[in-house]
Amino acid sequence: MDLYTKLKGGASWRKQMPKLAVLLGLSDKMPALFNMTGGFVNIREAVGKVEGFLCTVEIQRAIPILAKAYGDSMHKILHVGPDTCSVVSKLLKEKETEASGVEPYDIEDADRNCKALLKKGIVPVADIKFPLPYRPKSFSLVIVSDALEYLSPRYLNKTLPDLARVSIDGLVIFTGSPGHRKAKVSESKYGRVAKMRSSSWWVKYFVQTSLEENEATIKKFEHAATKMSYVSKCQIFYLMPFH
Repeated sequence: MDLYTKLKGGASWRKQMPKLAVLLGLSDKMPALFNMTGGFVNIREAVGKVEGFLCTVEIQRAIPILAKAYGDSMHKILHVGPDTCSVVSKLLKEKETEASGVEPYDIEDADRNCKALLKKGIVPVADIKFPLPYRPKSFSLVIVSDALEYLSPRYLNKTLPDLARVSIDGLVIFTGSPGHRKAKVSESKYGRVAKMRSSSWWVKYFVQTSLEENEATIKKFEHAATKMSYVSKCQIFYLMPFH
């Protein structure tokens, strides 16, 4: 049973929250779970921050800045990562934006909205260690979060080029840094412990695999982020598509 299920289960879960936080070793996370008025914030978002899906939550904060940086490229987007239903739902609320998602892991506690996206085929569950079920250049932009950290270099060498393959205008990677603490649940649920890699490691890897960073987009994103006082809690890389 995952943390989200533990938190929402039972009629008296709100009263048991402080005890449960101590039991799970999350007493230091209480500010993330409760808002300033004492009410509960978005539970899935809060659990995402605790369990280590920080960058998937971060994408939702970054959507306005990404829109400034990519412009028309935001009209057809594929998100790849855990809790992709929440990201896709957020993107679908944007004007003139189509969005799809790929959930790399089994969804054990999908809500009604996520079940609808799954049923419609908008969000399939697929193992990203293997080629995605899309033709080349199927999406204007591909965004990935909290997924590449669980891949060994052997599979990363296959997955990253495949993500770039289905994109017209590029690939955006939201990933944790070595300073991020990932949940211990990662090993049992995702097959291996998350590997937090430094920015220098990624830059070297991009060069070795002929993946080129998009310098123009980097400048646009940084400019928009400064104007909107946005500071990312994750590393973000902007890659060119394969030609």
